[in-house]
Amino acid sequence: MGWECAGLRWPGDRPELVWRQGERQRVSVLGYGSVLGFRAMGERHCSGARGNACPVTAVVPGRSTGGRCAECARLDRAHSVAADTIADDPRTYRVYLAWFGPGMVKVGITAEERGAARLREQGAVVFSWLGRGPLMAARRTEEVLRAALGVPDRIPYARKRVARGVLPGGEERGTEIAELYGRAAALEGRGWPESLERLPFAPVDHVAIFGIGDAVGRVDIGAGGASGAGIDRPERPDRTERLERPVVAVRELAGGGVVAGRLVAAAGPDLHLRAPDGGTVVLDTRLLTGWRLDRIDGAAGAAVTVPVEAVGGGNVQGGLF
Repeated sequence: MGWECAGLRWPGDRPELVWRQGERQRVSVLGYGSVLGFRAMGERHCSGARGNACPVTAVVPGRSTGGRCAECARLDRAHSVAADTIADDPRTYRVYLAWFGPGMVKVGITAEERGAARLREQGAVVFSWLGRGPLMAARRTEEVLRAALGVPDRIPYARKRVARGVLPGGEERGTEIAELYGRAAALEGRGWPESLERLPFAPVDHVAIFGIGDAVGRVDIGAGGASGAGIDRPERPDRTERLERPVVAVRELAGGGVVAGRLVAAAGPDLHLRAPDGGTVVLDTRLLTGWRLDRIDGAAGAAVTVPVEAVGGGNVQGGLF
C-alpha cells in the first residue's frame, strides 16, 4: 500500500508534507535541496471532511484543489469559520493584512492560537497584524475594510504564483501594506468594532523562509529529516540556489504519472521543483490529496510526466513536461 498525501502545512518556518497509510501517519519536514519523487497510482478518492473518511470513497476530479466530493465539501464548509456558521466560537481571533505582490493586498482573520501559520499556508510574502478580539468583531472589521477601503478577502493562487517571480526589493515589499495599515487604523471610531484591540504595525517578511525573490534558499533538512514518501536527503547539503521564475505548473495528476524534482522554494501550498533539464515546475500540493503515491527510485533524474500548464496563462500543455 502506498502513502497518501494529506497536504502541506506550515507549523513553523519549515514546510511539512503530511502522509497517511491507513491508520499510520508520518511527516516530511522539507528542506531546500531535497529531492521529491513519486508516482500517482490508481484513481483519486475523496479525502473526507473534518478528519473523517468519505463514507462512499468517491472518485474526485484530478484538477480539484479541494479534493473532496460534493457532500464532504459541504460538510467541511458547514463547520468552517470562513462560512460564518460558528458565531459563538469563544476563541480570540486576529485580523491581518497580507501582501502577495504588487497590487495584491488582502484582509483576513485567523485564530490567535494558530499564530502566523495561516499566513504561511496562504503564501503571504509580507503581513502585519491589525487587531485582535472576538470572532464577530474580527469578522466585522473584515467587512468594514472591504466596504470602506475596497480591500478583498481573497486573491487567486494563480496570481500569487506569477508575482513570486518578479517581487520588488525588501523595502518596497512593505510599502503597500504599511499604507493600508494606516488607512485601516484611521477607521477607528468610524465603524471599527469597539471590542477589537488594534495591534501595532509590525510587518513580517516571508521571502527568506519561502526561498523566493531576493532570498537564497539554503539546503537544510532540519531535525525531522526527510523520511516521508518520495523524499530524499540532499546530495550537497551546503549548496544554495536562487529561485527562477517558474515556467509551468502541474495541472493535475493522473494514474501512473510522475512528479519529481529538487525543491528550490515553497510558498503556501506550492512547491517549486527544479527538473533535471533545469526548468522549474510548480506543484500545488492540494492536488495530491486523495492519491495513493508510490516513491520512485532515482528521483533526481526522473522527468515530470503529468499534465502541466503555463504559469500566468498561455497555452495549456496536455502532454509531458
